[in-house]
Amino acid sequence: MDATPKIPEIAERIRALREMCGFTVEEMAEATGVTAEEFSRLETGTEDFGFTFLYKCAEKLGVDIIEIITGRDPKLSGFSLVRSGEGLPIKRREGFTYYHLAPTFKDKISEPFLVFAPYIPEEQDKEIHLSCHEGQEFDYILSGSLRFCHEGRTVDVGPGDTLYYDSGKGHGMIATSREGCTFLAVVMRRDTE
Repeated sequence: MDATPKIPEIAERIRALREMCGFTVEEMAEATGVTAEEFSRLETGTEDFGFTFLYKCAEKLGVDIIEIITGRDPKLSGFSLVRSGEGLPIKRREGFTYYHLAPTFKDKISEPFLVFAPYIPEEQDKEIHLSCHEGQEFDYILSGSLRFCHEGRTVDVGPGDTLYYDSGKGHGMIATSREGCTFLAVVMRRDTE
């Protein structure tokens, strides 16, 4: 598939969509959970942004997250196929790599990803960074191990284990196995109708 989308290109799409929708920087900052100053920096493309930020931008702007990432609107309905080893690569958060597994399917009710979390020695004794986004999430551990934190409760999981949680509450994770951790993540939106 395509190479990982470039930060300045994604930032430009966010800015253009924000302006087309008539939202102020302050409105977008509130919707994405950052300060207006942070949003302005992110929108210029001088800083990288996480999946949660992109997800919240897409929700506020009323577009598919794939449109923000690639500039293309998903077109397929009925079914889509992503072959083994393929997917839309998204590099977000230090070292984490996401491969979107349904980038061409339109009107998705979930966002499926194959995720690789690297082992980072400095993170092992630190508090896990938490983020949140509306909806729910399902994670299935394929290989390696992960330390998962949700609203102050921490558990260690390994191959074959699953996590299902309210992603609207603070959650975060780090790989605890030296080879990193690979897992399937499915982010589901809340029905807003």
